[in-house]
Amino acid sequence: MYSITTTILNAGQFDLHPLYSVAPIAGVIALLTAFILYKGVMKNTEGDENMVRIAEAVRQGAMAYLKRQYKIVAIVFVFLIGFLALLGWADLEPYWAMAGVPVAGLLSAVCGWFGMKTATNASARTAAACRTSLNDGLRIAFRSGAVMGLTCVGFALLDVSFWFFLFSQFGEALGLGEGTPRSLLNEMVAVLISFKMGASLQALFARVGGGIFTKAADVGADLVGKVEAGIPEDDARNPAVIADNVGDNVGDVAGMGADLYESYYSSIIAAIGLGIAAAFAVLGALSIDLQTEAAMRMATMPIVLAGLGIFASIVGVFFVRAKENASFQQLLHSLHLGVYVASIGVVVAAFAVPYFLLGTLPEEATAALPAWWRFGLAIIAGLASGLVIAQWTEYCTSYEHKPTKRIAAQAITGPATVMISGLAEGMRSTWACLLAVVVAILLAYGLAGGNENFLLGLFGVGIAAVGMLSTLGITLATDAYGPIADNAGGNAEMTGQDPVVRERTDMLDSLGNTTAATGKGFAIGSAALTALALLAAYVQVVQTQIEKQTRADAQEYAQVFEDRGEAIDGPTAIYTGYGRFAIVIPEGRDATPREIEEATKAGEPIDETFYNGALLIDERQFATTEQREALEGVRGEPLPLYIGFHDLMSPLDARVTGKELVANLDLDIEVDLTPDDKTDAKQTVRVVSAARSSLSDVLDFYGVTLTNPSLLGGLFIGVMLTFLFCAMTMDAVGRAANIMMIECRRQFAKMREGFRSNGVPEEDIADPEKWPMQVDYEGENYPNYPRCVDIATGGALKEMVVPSLLAVLIPVLCGLFLSVSGVMGVLAGGLITGFAMAVFMANSGGAWDNAKKLLESYGRITADEFVSNESARAKAPEEIRDQLLIRAKQMQAEGQGQGYIYGKGSEDHKATVVGDTVGDPFKDTSGPSLNILIKLLSSVAVVASGLTVKFGPVISSFLGI
Repeated sequence: MYSITTTILNAGQFDLHPLYSVAPIAGVIALLTAFILYKGVMKNTEGDENMVRIAEAVRQGAMAYLKRQYKIVAIVFVFLIGFLALLGWADLEPYWAMAGVPVAGLLSAVCGWFGMKTATNASARTAAACRTSLNDGLRIAFRSGAVMGLTCVGFALLDVSFWFFLFSQFGEALGLGEGTPRSLLNEMVAVLISFKMGASLQALFARVGGGIFTKAADVGADLVGKVEAGIPEDDARNPAVIADNVGDNVGDVAGMGADLYESYYSSIIAAIGLGIAAAFAVLGALSIDLQTEAAMRMATMPIVLAGLGIFASIVGVFFVRAKENASFQQLLHSLHLGVYVASIGVVVAAFAVPYFLLGTLPEEATAALPAWWRFGLAIIAGLASGLVIAQWTEYCTSYEHKPTKRIAAQAITGPATVMISGLAEGMRSTWACLLAVVVAILLAYGLAGGNENFLLGLFGVGIAAVGMLSTLGITLATDAYGPIADNAGGNAEMTGQDPVVRERTDMLDSLGNTTAATGKGFAIGSAALTALALLAAYVQVVQTQIEKQTRADAQEYAQVFEDRGEAIDGPTAIYTGYGRFAIVIPEGRDATPREIEEATKAGEPIDETFYNGALLIDERQFATTEQREALEGVRGEPLPLYIGFHDLMSPLDARVTGKELVANLDLDIEVDLTPDDKTDAKQTVRVVSAARSSLSDVLDFYGVTLTNPSLLGGLFIGVMLTFLFCAMTMDAVGRAANIMMIECRRQFAKMREGFRSNGVPEEDIADPEKWPMQVDYEGENYPNYPRCVDIATGGALKEMVVPSLLAVLIPVLCGLFLSVSGVMGVLAGGLITGFAMAVFMANSGGAWDNAKKLLESYGRITADEFVSNESARAKAPEEIRDQLLIRAKQMQAEGQGQGYIYGKGSEDHKATVVGDTVGDPFKDTSGPSLNILIKLLSSVAVVASGLTVKFGPVISSFLGI
């Protein structure tokens, strides 16, 4: 089997290690397991006729929304493909981006579709299973969530492994690279990173649109239904209740799935790119064959690790079960057990994969690279930081812990103090997440050899991100489980199930709130590590663009000189402006470096004409401004070229080939500027070959330092974008919720009129809990669920476009006006502020939500019960019992002894509902969308890198920047 696999994998351009086959196999098995789990869920009963009716209404609303959303997104992708075609025509982006970008977006959408389909089919089945036992309900809900998790990782890994195989085996035939292994693999990385823009853009639309939908419906259901009308959140008489349940699916299932699909996809691709760059940088003194072999193995590492993580996740899924009458902590422990089992599997893989890929390289390569086990520790650092963030998020948002209890206790003095306390807790919660990511970055960077080589350290950070996301198959299951349990509770409430069923679904729902918050924390942490890796990958793509464009310039100038009858007799440099040179080394006839390499191996050396470029990095070589301006005066003129090996300068002659120019690591080029015939007028300028420039060379060339005003401007724009994006998405929820609330009020008014026309007594009309479930009035059936669903759909689709397009336009415009340094500033500013804001908003929102749930868990406590019943008083927090007792006695004195003093329906509960309402767009719209924003910025920057490299210096120079 080994020999067969090796033969197949080595039949193409570069050898693939047999371990590579783990990735596509794992992807297929993930999809098969998801299908089996889905079929198992569908075998369970959906309950009685009413349960089926409610579930079908939610299902139809969710699918109708997705269809309309996908139509709009498809239109955006058509324009995007047109833009990519234009870049391809201008030779600023490979045409392959036109294929990979829509495929990545399509697969992200497919994951959302299947996840939503499973979730909407599972909610009623979960409620029906809870009539039998708590464990049956947990099993159906969790395995339905696992369908989403395994679908995402399966499709993402198959997508990455397919393109990696195609380009690494047939890249040259497909038009990638210029013949050398390094140029081909670098261009493959640039294409792969551009592909992720499709996943990022689809994820942003899904997150923003789904978040606006679900929160518009939720706010309407909460404020008008619960606070104004006094109807429970999931009561069937609430017009927004179906829209609220639909929103849980489109926001927390399809939206979160697309979010983490994109993170998973991005982290693998970023690690592939950094692994290739690191191998060539560290092993440059060795043979090109050995460099290429090491690069392929380092690029394969994140793919194989992700594949083994899928197997570990599948095992973990089947460890999740609960006994009857389990407590909240026992249920939580059950979910944690599944994640911990999967994590143990990844720990084993973290050492096995580097050993088999890097530990078995030839001795000269292993001597130059850090020990294989250090990469294993870097992977574990990422995995551990993800678990720390998840645990901390659970602590900050679960009502079992102090932060949420403190917020609930503040409700005694009204909504204002609830808001203040929630904001404070959210801000405070950022420190642990930020430190966890910082520690993971430093550990991964140092363990992977970052102190010896910058790129090795960045590769360590990249595989740490993959390590964090390697258990996504089960961690996403714990997140998608939440809205399924929430919908199950809503179904049980709306269909009047026995109290024990509602108790079980409430237990699962409370658990879901905690796991959803944990999932958001996990998504945020992974976004930070992934975005940092993508930041470095962006510089790598810029370096590839520089080499590609300077090579094209060299070919163009050579043709111009030939057309003018000016033959290039010797090695020549042509200054093309903005610190860039085109290099032409004629050697008799054209041949690619790969042809030369193959001919040399065969013992038949041939000549070549070498085209490349060089960068003027050290501006300190010019003593005066006049000397620098003299360089501009010879733009486009052929200049004699000299080469230096290890600081020993010698003129180029016919024996020095372009192959040597590419292969020598310690290479400088000197250009002899002779503006006239005077010997003393010569100015020698040292430049760096574009073919061998490092990431630090590129950063120096573009002046990526804090003293560069372009970079500072980009930083401020990145920060501005974070706040502007949050403001736009929050405001969008407010506008959509306003329309929803007006419609809910209208329907409640019509329902009251209908009750009166049917002879319902006024005292029953005054008590919403005595209302009939439905009423026909003026030819319309109330509550009118489809109308509320349509309002939420229209509002979400209308409002999601502008914030999403803003994230696309900003990096492009900054690249054109502020060049590469400005884009780096935008990416860094967006990453840091976006990460902190996302943690703050997600944790504040989650804590507000669970503070409300905490009060609801007490039931309804009347003033009379609180005064006379000691056990009722004991339910309230000790620090506010005396204040509640004073209030209860006052209510008795006013004849309101049956009024609710604490728990559902009380003034404290209403205060937490207000907090939860504000927290809804915090935790489900703006906060989670920031995860995607910070990665979409880098995706767009990569796709527009050709534009930035070509036109950025021209425009910024014209503006005097």
